[in-house]
Amino acid sequence: MKKLFLTATSLLFFSFFISCNKKKLIEVVEVPLPTAQEKVTIGFPDDVKAAPGSFLLEKLPYSYDALAPTISPLTLEMHYSKHYLTYTNNLNTAIAGTEYENLTIEEILTKLDINDTELRNNAGGFYNHSLYWKSMAPNAGGNPTDTIAAVINRDFGSYNDFKTAFKQEATKQFGSAWVWLIVDKAGKLKITSSQNQDNPLMKNAAVPGTPVLALDLWEHAYYLGHQYRRRSYIESFFNVINWEKVNENYRNTFIRKRY
Repeated sequence: MKKLFLTATSLLFFSFFISCNKKKLIEVVEVPLPTAQEKVTIGFPDDVKAAPGSFLLEKLPYSYDALAPTISPLTLEMHYSKHYLTYTNNLNTAIAGTEYENLTIEEILTKLDINDTELRNNAGGFYNHSLYWKSMAPNAGGNPTDTIAAVINRDFGSYNDFKTAFKQEATKQFGSAWVWLIVDKAGKLKITSSQNQDNPLMKNAAVPGTPVLALDLWEHAYYLGHQYRRRSYIESFFNVINWEKVNENYRNTFIRKRY
């Protein structure tokens, strides 16, 4: 039998009671609890490695604490090194030895059978998070510039109108979801959303298109920093949007269409 108890001196003891011939042998091991001054240690994104397979982790171009307070360091570490890593490893396992093994992730998403939940969830989880990391950057946010600024004004009226519409789409979501800025087949920007790990590249998309910006609304994306205040997280997201990368993503949609 094992007992775990805390003494008045704030020390943790492990007591082991072993009965043998009606005699008790007691061994006490004294282990000090962490002090208030000790800090939680976080690692480094480059230390996280996926198992061998077709897809590698999208490397974070910033440290775990670079997006605070929008994304807390512990949130980003857990999200990247646990959730994202799991999706990547599961995706590689799911496609090993199949027709999907040598395809791009975009090709997998457009071709997969949505009834194949294992592949659907893990391929979506890998792609969605890979875009989400690149949608953010330290010392970013503010108003968009260059081509994407002009296109936002063209398709939404103004940046403020876009921001209002994006926040409204995000706020109305319930449960685990994603919100997207996409380029549709006509080259127009649209805001849409999807549940779980689905995205606008899949056959079941309500509004199909190529994503250029992603917002993760799963609780693990914000809960450690914002707790239950999802609206706070949504509002704060605009402080870290990497408009330079969004602009690049928008331009690349037309390059891909040419080839």
